[in-house]
Amino acid sequence: MSALLRSLWRYRGFVLGSVKREFQARYLDSLLGAGWAVLNPLAMIIVYTVIFSQVMQSRLPGVANAFGYSIFLCAGVLTWGLFSEIVSRSTTVFIEHANLIKKLNFPRICLPAIVLVSALLNFAIIFALFTGFLLISGNFPGAIFLALLPVLATVVALGVGLGVALGVLNVFFRDVGQFVGVLLQFWFWFTPIVYPLSILPDWARTWVMLNPMTGLIGACQAVLVAGASPDWPYLAPVAGGALVVCLLALVLFRRRAGEMVDEL
Repeated sequence: MSALLRSLWRYRGFVLGSVKREFQARYLDSLLGAGWAVLNPLAMIIVYTVIFSQVMQSRLPGVANAFGYSIFLCAGVLTWGLFSEIVSRSTTVFIEHANLIKKLNFPRICLPAIVLVSALLNFAIIFALFTGFLLISGNFPGAIFLALLPVLATVVALGVGLGVALGVLNVFFRDVGQFVGVLLQFWFWFTPIVYPLSILPDWARTWVMLNPMTGLIGACQAVLVAGASPDWPYLAPVAGGALVVCLLALVLFRRRAGEMVDEL
């Protein structure tokens, strides 16, 4: 693992340069340029706020705040968006860059790193706007906001681990890429993102609680909606599992990285 980290550090210029080119390519030919990186998430936040807090008058059980459900929904969707972007893009990153892998000699781990940095950049832009909304609307939770850092770190670790493992498997078994798209759709609705866990019947709640994203997204929602501390004892096994997934993914990557060129 230390060798992979050293490789990433040596090629940090390549990683950051690739992220910059990707960001520029996405907005270069548009009139507003990088402004779309702000306008798209801003529009999402406004729509969720207007529709769910004003038009539909949605309420969460035990939450009197008119913006409660909007914040609940944004917290879940943004956190899930970070996770799903890392997983889905990492799954196809080696195949999408097959020509680069064949022509250039560079650490292959740089490709998932590019995906990770790009996903974090997108998330940072969106979450900064969301934080601004919380401040303006008077719903900022205070110092407990910092509790999101270890929660989001666990989300990233789980996403990277799954993404790298699936990305390697997708090189050898191309059905994996198609399967992941379907899996993420089911996984989204199996996670309390648009509905609170409390409304589920007991038998369904038991199954949904086995989903690692349930606790992670629930922790973000608890912090941002109620200003409550995450349930750390419940999250500890999830964090441990995310670390194990990362380690297993790196082992799989190191064993199969040399064979990927022949399969691409």
